[in-house]
Amino acid sequence: MAIKRTPKNQFRKKSSAKTPKSTTSYSWFNPQQVLRSLFKQKQFGPFFAYIGLLFIGLTMTWVFLFRFINPPFTWLMIQRGFERKVEGKTWKLEKHWLSYEELSDNLKKAAVAGEDAHFMAHAGFDIQAIREAYQKNRAGKPMRGGSTISQQTAKNVFLWPGRSWLRKGFESYFTLLIEMLWGKKRILEVYLNVIETGDGIYGADAAAEAFFHRPATSLTKRQAALIIAVLPNPRRWSPAKPTAYINRKASAIVRYLPHSKIPD
Repeated sequence: MAIKRTPKNQFRKKSSAKTPKSTTSYSWFNPQQVLRSLFKQKQFGPFFAYIGLLFIGLTMTWVFLFRFINPPFTWLMIQRGFERKVEGKTWKLEKHWLSYEELSDNLKKAAVAGEDAHFMAHAGFDIQAIREAYQKNRAGKPMRGGSTISQQTAKNVFLWPGRSWLRKGFESYFTLLIEMLWGKKRILEVYLNVIETGDGIYGADAAAEAFFHRPATSLTKRQAALIIAVLPNPRRWSPAKPTAYINRKASAIVRYLPHSKIPD
């Protein structure tokens, strides 16, 4: 009897389903790959969300590191150095970092009395001072700022010199970050070490040495008040040769010293 042979294709699995195409995969830790993929797929919503998250992550890391690492320089220091070179002068950048404990209490209290009376009470922004500054500027009186020590520290350390709404927005953002991640003690320490106190002179200790020939660890109330009094324009005024206006301002700061609260 003949054996019936089975066709070869009878037991092959028939399927009409197509093999799925491999999808593009990428790592969220590879910014270049993520951005290329989002642009290719025209996913602009996720693109801007990713950029925002990346910006927040990087800036928070930057601010957190400066809680423990002293800023080596600021944008203003570099700009002033190049301005001196353009004017035919030599490069000058005098600064010396002092810890919070080393800085004179007279100097800390003078900074609060002269620049930010509500420093210990606000969360980075003095709403009352901003409102008063706005009203005076609107009335056509001489321009007056309402920036706190926290705001001045944020713009000095993390931003470029100048005035614009964009810069003001970044200043507010960094102010909130340093208030959250640094605290008042670190803010005041950094402020007193990076502020411009003269032509090519930065920080309270360099100013104390340049103008009074003594370290910022042992400034008198009057000397500390004079250093703070010239801060609106330290390249125009000098603590060593105060004008009548600077003398009056320094005297007012000295009077307010006993009422100035500083971080322990």
